[in-house]
Amino acid sequence: MDVRSIKDVAPVVEHNGTVPVWWLVNPREMFDITKGGHLELVSEFEVAGGGYVDPHHHPTHEFYYVTAGRGIMEISGESREIAQGDLVHIPPNAVHSLRPVSEHAPIHCFCFAVGTPDAEAIDYTSH
Repeated sequence: MDVRSIKDVAPVVEHNGTVPVWWLVNPREMFDITKGGHLELVSEFEVAGGGYVDPHHHPTHEFYYVTAGRGIMEISGESREIAQGDLVHIPPNAVHSLRPVSEHAPIHCFCFAVGTPDAEAIDYTSH
């Protein structure tokens, strides 16, 4: 499971020394695996305490960045706790799900996905 934490990355000062940047994915690091793809979506979502994201899959490289809370991420049968500052890469067609660690506190994520070159339109209401 590819989970990267901002806590494990030292900032690099960029833009003529004006901005610290924490690279969770280095420039062009995922060029080969996303080549020919397209930006499929950008969203933000919250899973309520006691709730879950139904296990599903789609032909995209999906990325969840945790902005608040903690959860249990499951990808292809592997589970791992994720927390604020973590970036999760979900490979195309990997079955994945997410639930908060607490029955009483949510997990909030920013999400974006890169569709594979041959991906058909996806109905996210049923996936």
